[in-house]
Amino acid sequence: MKRTLKINVFFKRSIFPTWTILFFLISIILISCKDDDDDATELVGNWVKLSSFEGMPRKDAVAFTINGKGYIGTGYNSADKNNVNDRYKDFWEYDKDKNAWTQKADFAGVQRSGAVGFATDTKGYIGTGYDGMNILKDFWEYNPVSNEWTRKADFGGTERYGAVAFAINNKGYVGTGYNISNFKDFWEFNPDADSANQWTKKVSLSGNKRSYAVAFTLNGLGYICGGIDNSTYDNDLWEYNPTSDLWAEKKKIVDKSDLDFDDDYTSIRGIYKVAFTIKDKAYIATGGEGTAGNKVWEYDQAKDLWTEKTSFEGSGRIQAVAFSIADRGFITTGYNGSSFFDDIWAFDPNAEYNDQD
Repeated sequence: MKRTLKINVFFKRSIFPTWTILFFLISIILISCKDDDDDATELVGNWVKLSSFEGMPRKDAVAFTINGKGYIGTGYNSADKNNVNDRYKDFWEYDKDKNAWTQKADFAGVQRSGAVGFATDTKGYIGTGYDGMNILKDFWEYNPVSNEWTRKADFGGTERYGAVAFAINNKGYVGTGYNISNFKDFWEFNPDADSANQWTKKVSLSGNKRSYAVAFTLNGLGYICGGIDNSTYDNDLWEYNPTSDLWAEKKKIVDKSDLDFDDDYTSIRGIYKVAFTIKDKAYIATGGEGTAGNKVWEYDQAKDLWTEKTSFEGSGRIQAVAFSIADRGFITTGYNGSSFFDDIWAFDPNAEYNDQD
């Protein structure tokens, strides 16, 4: 917090002894530092480290939630000498109540990274991505009751990786991504349709093409935020209404206005971020602009405003995964420099920060 005091004239004319003036200056400095420290501790939210992901550390995996359980699969780790393909197809379930992991049936497609995943009320879906040689468009359904995978109709657009996906009203939506160049097309997946008609092209994302953006849903609407195109980080946020099949641009995610609300929007945009939703708020975290970040931002849909929350307490990272269960968000895996991660952290957005847990 900056403070400017006009004290030159005062000191030139002062009748106070030098030690009094020095005491006055030191007091001002200490008060200013205290206020700065207070500003730094005003962020709300608390992270708790849980039982580490039981699979190999990795980046660029997929995750989603079905019936109160978290699921993680696929991904990449070039440091795993036992994995000749560098990529994975194992699949894991996380039980929040037991704080425990269970390995489930391997993903039935080929190993891959950069895929997308989403879940309806009862099933999970993984598709697209890159297997180290081929860019992919196959799509697969996971049934947690039978612990089985079933191949569905291939993605309706061009093969790609680094796309985004979300689900609304038990339909999936996939768009953006990269294959030679970036995309902005947008597709709806209907799991109840016959195999020939499961994918329907919707109106393309407004704004730029992009890859490695981040997406989330709130109250029946979908959102795509950030990403990169032509080496430029996108600074926009778009809202999708599946009923009208229309996109609406929301406030910029950088300081673009003359008002105060966006003055501190310094770390929202970027790539390789993760997102999760808790009740009526959405959260994006980690990633960054050429960095392995740890910042966390909360989006208020009604106000179209972002609030910075307590930073992620694990190591800064990119290409992690996130999911939410009840009133907690979870972040695990990811990458920073030469390190691949397998730690998992739970976030309570309304708790006070506690550095002892």
